[in-house]
Amino acid sequence: MTTTEQVPSVEAVRTALAGVQDPEIHRPITDLGMVKDITVHEDGRVDVGVYLTVAGCPMRDRITKDVTAAVSALPGVRAVAVELDVMNDEQRTTLRKSLRGDAEEPRIPFAEPGSLTRVYCVASGKGGVGKSSVTVNLAVAMAARGVKVGIVDADIYGHSIPRMVGATEKPTKVEKMILPPQANGVKVISIGMFTPGNTPVVWRGPMLHRALQQFLADVFWGDLDVLLLDLPPGTGDIAISVAQLIPNAEILVVTTPQQAAAEVAERAGAIALQTRQRVAGVIENMSWFELPDGSRADIFGSGGGQSVADSLSRAVGSTVPLLGQVPLDTRLREGGDAGKPLVLTQPDAAASKVLSDIATKLSVRARGLAGRMLSVSPAGR
Repeated sequence: MTTTEQVPSVEAVRTALAGVQDPEIHRPITDLGMVKDITVHEDGRVDVGVYLTVAGCPMRDRITKDVTAAVSALPGVRAVAVELDVMNDEQRTTLRKSLRGDAEEPRIPFAEPGSLTRVYCVASGKGGVGKSSVTVNLAVAMAARGVKVGIVDADIYGHSIPRMVGATEKPTKVEKMILPPQANGVKVISIGMFTPGNTPVVWRGPMLHRALQQFLADVFWGDLDVLLLDLPPGTGDIAISVAQLIPNAEILVVTTPQQAAAEVAERAGAIALQTRQRVAGVIENMSWFELPDGSRADIFGSGGGQSVADSLSRAVGSTVPLLGQVPLDTRLREGGDAGKPLVLTQPDAAASKVLSDIATKLSVRARGLAGRMLSVSPAGR
């Protein structure tokens, strides 16, 4: 058999490249128009030209590595050379349309009637109850069991999600479309990814609404099973904007056992009465601290979570469950500071088990109208 007969065909190389996915879009590079050209030499060398979506693409090394590995695995290939180029404006427009459709104004996919993505707004009445820690660990626990999940850091003034989930990359902009970075299996977007250093965001209501709208519409989330929104404390502009932009979003209320915190948390959940959103449940954080002898110290009191759940059940006229009680664990805070969520680093910790159990309940719950407030009124006679 001659050398020429041993080398793969161009089509064989293209078939191999169909197994290489863009790390940000998670589609085959052959489907995205990213394969520029393929040249197979008689001595077994293969040259592959690849279009990057933008200049300075943060995933260029990953793409080069994946392309090289896929082609090198073919019989008869002796060496692979990858040459990178950059898409022109027309090619980027074609890519955007293939992913988002022809509409000039991007739409919020989660607000579409046929959307199957479950959207949860993680809310609290006051700050300091661990709402962001709960959000991150729920998301990572869901991702670990194969759920496609994303987080919108909707706390524009107090953004903290990127650090806590371990997201260090910046978003990539392709035309009017933003590709979110991913960390620990979770897609993430935050205003902190667009501001230099620790610069504060000083915006009023309309700017907050617009930022949230862009996070939901301009970001290419792909096919998500669950989207979590980490809301700012209280019942201000962002909570109202979410209700307007994603009417089908459900509310998760996070509180501590302290009665004073519980009373404030009830207000955050009761916003559902005005926005006609479903309250998916209550999560009690910092429930107790386990002492060396195995006994529990109720540092922040007890009963706050159940009190909120009972109060909201009466208010909305359907059962609002207490989804779980998360014990105090200093490693939960340490994991957030280090970008290594506790549910991954210490899955057997008591707090991890509770959070993973809540994540399972939220990601497998069947969708329906039960417990949802419907915007209907009796017909006139």
